[in-house]
Amino acid sequence: MPTSSAAQSLSPQDYLQKILTARVYDVAIETALEPARNLSRRLHNTVLLKREDQQPVRSFKLRGAYNKMAHLTAEQLDKGVICASAGNHAQGVALSASKLGTRAVIVMPTTTPQVKVDAVRGFGGEVVLFGESYSDAYKHSLELQAKEGLTFVHPFDDPDVIAGQGTVAMEMLRQVQTLVADKAAKSGQKSSHIAGPRLDAVFVAIGGGGLVSGVANYIKAVDPRIKVIGVQMNDSDAMIQSVTAKQRVTLPDVGLFSDGTAVKLVGEETFRIASNLVDDFVTVDTDAVCAAIKDIFVDTRSIVEPAGALAVAAIKQYVAQHKTKGETYAAILCGANMNFDRLRFVAERAEVGEEREALFAVTIPEERGSFRRFCELIGDLPAFGGTKTTRNVTEFNYRISDANKAHVFVGLTTTSKGESAKITAHLGKHNFTALDLTHDELAKEHIRYMVGGHSALAQNERLLRFVIPERPGALLKFLSQMRPGWNISLFHYRNQGADYGRILVGLQVPAADDAEFAAFLSTLGYPCVEETGNPAYQMFLQQ
Repeated sequence: MPTSSAAQSLSPQDYLQKILTARVYDVAIETALEPARNLSRRLHNTVLLKREDQQPVRSFKLRGAYNKMAHLTAEQLDKGVICASAGNHAQGVALSASKLGTRAVIVMPTTTPQVKVDAVRGFGGEVVLFGESYSDAYKHSLELQAKEGLTFVHPFDDPDVIAGQGTVAMEMLRQVQTLVADKAAKSGQKSSHIAGPRLDAVFVAIGGGGLVSGVANYIKAVDPRIKVIGVQMNDSDAMIQSVTAKQRVTLPDVGLFSDGTAVKLVGEETFRIASNLVDDFVTVDTDAVCAAIKDIFVDTRSIVEPAGALAVAAIKQYVAQHKTKGETYAAILCGANMNFDRLRFVAERAEVGEEREALFAVTIPEERGSFRRFCELIGDLPAFGGTKTTRNVTEFNYRISDANKAHVFVGLTTTSKGESAKITAHLGKHNFTALDLTHDELAKEHIRYMVGGHSALAQNERLLRFVIPERPGALLKFLSQMRPGWNISLFHYRNQGADYGRILVGLQVPAADDAEFAAFLSTLGYPCVEETGNPAYQMFLQQ
């Protein structure tokens, strides 16, 4: 990749000077540094959120892009700039070019979501769709750069880009002092006498390394006591692998959940800086990031993208590992360009990531009454050392498939970490063999949606959809009203967070019981729709 003057190996003092004189505020705003009050109480440490999600392009990227472009010559600006990006950098370059009155060509893969293409065009960028991957788009951008004499704006491996990103740290350190002064003013004491937020560490998400390089250079030049901790996804950890190997490592593949940090090869200059200045690194997984997105929402009522939640996920993991109390940590919320269609996935995985939901595969005898007995058992699980609480069923999937035993996929709310293992053991004591699937990626991603199929044992099956009020104990109450003589051959339930839950039930009802069954449904008290004649049911579930 073109790196401009990246090979100059500037010192932290050189970068400090560049950061102090960076030109970013023609397009960027000084974002807030806010305490995350709920999360701070839970972690017994002060957590501060640097709200880069509030920037005009919903990420920090415009800082570096504009600073780079503001340092170009008039001749370079006359010809225009180019970049390859499918995300936040593209929007930063487009907005910066619009402000500077220059042309911006943004090469994006053809697979880029339309919402991001429209956003870049909305900021005035000329979008060129090419190839199926970032690599394809990048190669094409170099061809266009050479052909049209454009200047390449690198997403991370350029000193001017790094300096622009470093203004985030400059603001943070000043804002921490303001928080102390404000607290002193309210109490009538001197700032030096106030035990206000004394920043102990800053957590920074890493993709190519531009943000962490800028932050580390500024902090280590101004207050080297403060730790700089880099954060990467466990399936996109190019920087961590490179620092460990003492040379840049190219990943064969990267995970795409946190697309804002999905980089196969970090920059030369960012690798050098991270190797020398970053104090520690933390990796987090998808479930932890989903839980962090929820934590941020609870405190801010804002939804960040996965990359924007990496720092918060790392703080939670760091506190749990090091047992810290009373310290102050800052997390940079680096972006909020979330794809709307990801929200359901995030909501489902957040509970698992926070260990507030456990998933199990349970084997129960295929005999009348065992299904209800199992439901009564999970409704009366002990507290395992904690406060006794009503445990909610979050998911229930079952299809009759064997004459002797049944396999049930069940989700339960939990109240403490490690509780799933205790639940597994408790079920075993009551002759229900349980397999803990809480951390099983296959089960969470696929198996939970594939429980079912045709069953030769589901004779005289009637399929019904019910709506029940979503409150503790409602599911067990519903099951208790099922007539024991009609066998449950199919059951599907998933808590969607609404006021009412939807249940799909298969009941084996002999033809001779049709009149009695109709009377039963009329007195049950729950809204019901029969789906026995539904063609989708007949095609995929009915024998």
